[in-house]
Amino acid sequence: MRTSRSSAATALWLLAPSLVLLGLFTYWPVVQVAAQSLMTERGLGFGNYQRLFADPHFARAARNNLQFAIGSIAPAVVLALLFALVLQGQRRVHTILRTLLVFPMLIPLVAAAAIFIFIFLPGDGLLDHYLARLGLAETNWLGDPDLALGSIIGLTIWKNVGYYLLFFLAGLQGIPQDLQEAAWLEGANAWQRFRHVTWPLLAPTFAFVVVIAVLNVMTQVDHIVLMTQGGPNDATNVLLYYIYQQAEQNNDPGLATAATVVSVAGLLALSLVSLRVVERGIHYES
Repeated sequence: MRTSRSSAATALWLLAPSLVLLGLFTYWPVVQVAAQSLMTERGLGFGNYQRLFADPHFARAARNNLQFAIGSIAPAVVLALLFALVLQGQRRVHTILRTLLVFPMLIPLVAAAAIFIFIFLPGDGLLDHYLARLGLAETNWLGDPDLALGSIIGLTIWKNVGYYLLFFLAGLQGIPQDLQEAAWLEGANAWQRFRHVTWPLLAPTFAFVVVIAVLNVMTQVDHIVLMTQGGPNDATNVLLYYIYQQAEQNNDPGLATAATVVSVAGLLALSLVSLRVVERGIHYES
């Protein structure tokens, strides 16, 4: 008993610096934001949340974030998984293709946004230049409310596929090769080997990638600030940029902190749901 208590005390003492820093720079700011969201001109209350849910700009930002998440996570994760399955070999061409796919993740998001501004430039941009050769008229990709969010989604997919690819490649490396060979000797085709061998062992990696993808779409806003600033007509405004607008442009910290609390709660719920839904399909085999 004394040995157990001594070990626990030693562990707590060693962890104390990290726990103090975690409390000061992670949990205390969360408490401050939550408390500030309840402060109104009349004292404590839920007035900021009432104003928030009555604000049509917040509702539009939430819808945009949902569309942004669905439109960018599913294609990026599926493409990354497909590329990982195809390019997991050790041939030189596989190495070259993996390098090309991973390269976009090395480019800072702001730099990638600057590149895509040139690509999406109406008339003179790279995209319109080649579309003109097909006889298609020039398009204002970032200035059209119906196309702006889709253009941002395209950039996001291009930027994140290589990042997710690395996780899937690492997960595939952890699958014993003898299981694949045994399934092949039993006459299983490629789809059967994927369904009954690869997927059950790769599903935990898939769950992790989905959570990372959710975090990315909720926290990455640099390209939106540079390319559209939430426009046109709030077509690309997302929750994080809405918080910035209320805090910096409108000088409304109450609304900004309320939106922060709602966004963090939604992000936590989405992450937990993503893990639960995906892990229900995970089957571990000996």
